[in-house]
Amino acid sequence: MQLSMRRAAVGIALVSTLALAVAGCGSTTSAAKSGPVALQETGSTLLYPLFNIWVPTYTKSHKGVTITTAGTGSGTGITDAGNGTVQIGASDAYLAPGAPSGLLNIPLAISAQQIMYNVPGFNSTHLQLSGPVLAGIYTGKITNWDDPAIAAINPGKTLPNLKIVPIHRTDGSGDTFLFTQYLSFSNPTTWGSSSGPQYATSITWPPVQGSVSATGNGGMVGALAQNPGGVAYIGISYLNQATQKGLGYAAVQNKAGNFVLPTQANITAAAQGKVSQTPKNEAISLIYSSGAQAYPIINYEYAIVNDQQSSTQVASEVRTFLDWAISSSGGNQQTFLSQVHFLPLPAAVVQLSQNQISEIK
Repeated sequence: MQLSMRRAAVGIALVSTLALAVAGCGSTTSAAKSGPVALQETGSTLLYPLFNIWVPTYTKSHKGVTITTAGTGSGTGITDAGNGTVQIGASDAYLAPGAPSGLLNIPLAISAQQIMYNVPGFNSTHLQLSGPVLAGIYTGKITNWDDPAIAAINPGKTLPNLKIVPIHRTDGSGDTFLFTQYLSFSNPTTWGSSSGPQYATSITWPPVQGSVSATGNGGMVGALAQNPGGVAYIGISYLNQATQKGLGYAAVQNKAGNFVLPTQANITAAAQGKVSQTPKNEAISLIYSSGAQAYPIINYEYAIVNDQQSSTQVASEVRTFLDWAISSSGGNQQTFLSQVHFLPLPAAVVQLSQNQISEIK
C-alpha cells in the first residue's frame, strides 16, 4: 500500500508562499511607537491550553500589552506567523529544511503525546501498544481489539472482539507530525515509502473502513469518547479532559522495546537523550529517543516567529513575552507547566532559545 505523505512539516508550496511573506514583512519594519500593543498567537491546540494559562498572568503585570490566543492547528500557526497575520505561531512541529530564513522556531517547553483508546472495561488500565500495531491499525491491517498482534503484547488480558475505530486529525497538525514520526521511526520498512521515513503535519491517510476524522485535540477527545473501540493520538495537555470522560491511555513501546507511560520521569529520560544534540536553530525531533525508560513520543513546543516584526515596539514586546515564557521565574515555572503536564526547558535549551529571541527586530 502506498501512502501519500510529505516528509516534513511544511510542504514546498507552503515554503514558497512563506518566503514571499517573510520578504514582505522585512520591508514594513518601522520605528518604535508608544502606546498599547496587541499581540496575536495562533496554532497548536496542544500548546493552546498553556498559552491560556500564561496570558492572564503575563498581561496582569505587563500593562499596555494584550495577547489573543487561538487553537487552530500547527499548520495554521506556521502559515500565519510567516505571512505576518499573527506575531506568534504555535507549533508542535519544527520548521522543515528550506523554510524561509526569516522564520525562527523557538522551543518554549517540552511536551508529549498520548495514545488513547476507548475500550469498555479496559479504560481504567493501561493497554500496551507498539509502533507496528499502531501502523497496522492505521493501515487497516489490524481491525479488531482481539487481534493476535494486540494480544501478544498484552498478556493476561482478554480483549473484546470489538471493531477498532482509528481516529485522525483533518487539520494541519503538529500532533499528526509527531504521531507519523513515531510510526515512521518504529516502522522504517512498513510505514512510508522506499525514500525514507515519512511524516508531516498533514497526510493522505490510508482508506480504512470506519475510520473517523476530527479537528484539534479537543475534537479528538470528543470523537474518541463517542466511538467505543476508538484509538487516537492526543496531546498530553488534554490528559485531564480525556480521563474525565473515562478514556484510557496506553503504555507505548519505546526504542529499547519497553512499554512506558508518559510520566514526568519517562519524558525527562527521553529528553535527556536529545538535549545535547539540539542545534542552534533548535529544529530537532525528540521522537523515539534511546533509553530504557524513555517515553517515545515527546517534543519541543515551538513559537514560530518572524525575525522582522512590523515595528520595533512590537518586536520588543514579542521578545519580552517569549523571554518571560522560557524563564524559570516566569512561564517555565512548574506551577504553570504541571497544569498541562509539560516539562520546563533544560538550561542549555533556554540559552539557545534566548539566542533566537534576541534576533527578533
